Amino acid sequence: MFESLKKKFSRTSDKLEEELIEEAQEENNLEEESGKKFSFFSFGRKDKKEEEDSKSDVAEIPQEVESIQETDTSDDETSDDKDEKSGFWSFGKKSSDNKEEPQEEESAEEIQEEEEPKKSHFWSRNKEEDTEESEDADEKTEEKKSRFWSRNKDNDSSEENDEDEEPSGMFSFITAKTISEKHLEDILWELEMGLLEGDVAMEVASAVVDSVKDDLVGRKIKRSNDITEYTYNALRNAVAEIIDIPGKSMTEMIEAKKAQGEPLVVMFVGINGTGKTTTIGKLANYYLKKGYTPVIAAADTFRAGAIEQVNYHADKVGVKLIKHQKGSDPAAVAFDAVEHAKAQGKELVLIDTAGRMQTNTNLMDEMKKIKRVAKPDLVVFVGDALTGNDATQQASKFNEAIDLDGVILTKADADSKGGASLSIGYVIKKPILFLGMGQGYDDIKEYDADWMLNQLFSESGEEVNINEA
Repeated sequence: MFESLKKKFSRTSDKLEEELIEEAQEENNLEEESGKKFSFFSFGRKDKKEEEDSKSDVAEIPQEVESIQETDTSDDETSDDKDEKSGFWSFGKKSSDNKEEPQEEESAEEIQEEEEPKKSHFWSRNKEEDTEESEDADEKTEEKKSRFWSRNKDNDSSEENDEDEEPSGMFSFITAKTISEKHLEDILWELEMGLLEGDVAMEVASAVVDSVKDDLVGRKIKRSNDITEYTYNALRNAVAEIIDIPGKSMTEMIEAKKAQGEPLVVMFVGINGTGKTTTIGKLANYYLKKGYTPVIAAADTFRAGAIEQVNYHADKVGVKLIKHQKGSDPAAVAFDAVEHAKAQGKELVLIDTAGRMQTNTNLMDEMKKIKRVAKPDLVVFVGDALTGNDATQQASKFNEAIDLDGVILTKADADSKGGASLSIGYVIKKPILFLGMGQGYDDIKEYDADWMLNQLFSESGEEVNINEA
């Protein structure tokens, strides 16, 4: 999911890193470090691992205290563990251990001798090469840049590979760099253009860019991993504010109405082809499995096959359908469904309405009549995530006409851009309630902002579990 946005977020981090590297190169303010460069998406997984480690450490405190009383060697082991975690400046570690065999000591000393010139003078070259004049200035510059990302392969082979880290590119600034507005000007412009290309609404793209700018300007950078981590956190925080629109879940509202002895009445609006009727079938199935009894109202009486279509879904999931003849008053159908639910003690009424363009004034007026008569607790817009910014514009028009209470996005599992998912709730200031995640009746998920954030900032290709809480 959202592969386009993921690439743009990662590219923003890479561009900022390149900008600071180039400037530090000109200032001769760069030196190579041992260690591994973290990838942009590794920080989310690292946070989870740190939480798990901290929990396990707390649980094992009594055993650690007992082991400290029994032996004094635990301090040395702890020190070794810290060195392995940090990975910084850990050259020739085996040579410092007196318990190693002579052959291993010599091997470590050879590695140290190879690495020492790099640490002492990062920009040093072979003396014979230094005496020769460069034939091409561009060639010399390219050669310098390649040095940033070079690592000693022998040293790499002696360490275990970490799936969250890249095996190259670790460096630090001799004097800490401070991120300024001039470093971000071109980078944030490129980010904003990328978001717009990904069907993100203009106001949302601007909000993300402004938030990232405020978060990054003034940050002091010492190591390359700092750049990646700060950019990752700045983007994640900006997006978190965009997608987390407060609102009650439909399940909570059903329980509240049930306590009052009333059904929750939900009216669905949107244009044809977005999956509105199928979504009603999915929701009926979803709440039927939760122990509630839904009823569906076939209030789309204009389209020839609309009643048959919603009747098919009602039969498939096993719920009651209230319908009238084609061409009858849709408001009357909705009213009868609400009265049926009250009489039968059913907890949920799902009203299907005719799909219409948001610019059709007459049909929008008819929808207002349905709302007046049925008095729905929720008016929900159903939009197709694949239409991107079009879905956001449609939701805005419907919201202006009849005041929406929430949004359901269909085909979210196939959305590579992510523009609608990122924009729609923020633009109309109404929460996303559900996401359609496939073709089956079970393929629907209650919207969760934390889950969405993890999808946007997960490694490309990670599997999506629609049953996650």
